[in-house]
Amino acid sequence: MAGGGIAGIACASVLQAGGIAVRVRDRGRVIGGRMASRWVDGRIVDSGASYFTVTSPQFAEVVADWTTRGVARAWTRRMAVLRGSDGALVLGEPGPIRYTAPGGLRSLVADLASRTGVPVTQAAPIARITPGPRVDGERVDAAVLAMPDPQAVRHLDDALTAERAMVVDRPWLPALTLLAGWKHRCWAPFDGAFVHEDDTLTWIADDGRRRGDQAPVLVAHSTADYARPRLADPIAAGPGLLVAVRRLLAIDEPPQWFRVQRWSFARPEQCHDRSFFLSDNDIGLAGDGWGTQSKIENAWLSGTRLGHAIIDRLS
Repeated sequence: MAGGGIAGIACASVLQAGGIAVRVRDRGRVIGGRMASRWVDGRIVDSGASYFTVTSPQFAEVVADWTTRGVARAWTRRMAVLRGSDGALVLGEPGPIRYTAPGGLRSLVADLASRTGVPVTQAAPIARITPGPRVDGERVDAAVLAMPDPQAVRHLDDALTAERAMVVDRPWLPALTLLAGWKHRCWAPFDGAFVHEDDTLTWIADDGRRRGDQAPVLVAHSTADYARPRLADPIAAGPGLLVAVRRLLAIDEPPQWFRVQRWSFARPEQCHDRSFFLSDNDIGLAGDGWGTQSKIENAWLSGTRLGHAIIDRLS
């Protein structure tokens, strides 16, 4: 199995519980995928996904366990809207509960892997899946790619026409994420804000309120158009992102520090209309691009449902 995000770990957890030996290989140094968190200035900052919601009973059970143990926390029902044209910050209507994690969203993926005993090998990307199925020449009962479509297609042999047809030529949108910390809060109170009518940013979150420790840290996500020409040198895009954040929130002071994270494949332009794909060659595809919306819950459901389908296939 390739991919140590929540979809890959959820799939591996189901297989492990079903008595099927599983190995997860992940290209990163830590698991989490786009539920990423980084240590900056002695503190964890969420640098990928911003929060998650719950609608399905299956995922609700997982989240209830996380919240009971304090691994996850309810954050807010209200998000604001920031208009880039005039800088107006308007509090939105109450919506579903948004959940976060005191230890960063990546900690939830790590918790899922730890509690189910899923073995993960880090910094170990696969090269090629060929008919058999074989992963880098090794015969396996089933192979899973839990990753964005443009990455998955790179690993699929040309002979795997059905699998390649599911992921080839499916565009994903890039983003740059700004993480910045100040001496103190010097902006109007808000939890998170969707940014409209702005060429640079789409979203800003108060990471201190999100995580619950009240640290004066902001996280902002760029538009795809801003990110696309700057992916080769994301650090150079930092000053422009900072200018946009300070303009939108009327912040006079410069930050004490900032970092920029590049996401070449932040979200799909259009999600698949099914939760997963399992081919006749016993090769599965899953992730947050599967299941109508790119959401953490849908990624978990995608991996979980694929795991059950593989068990049914192999039993």
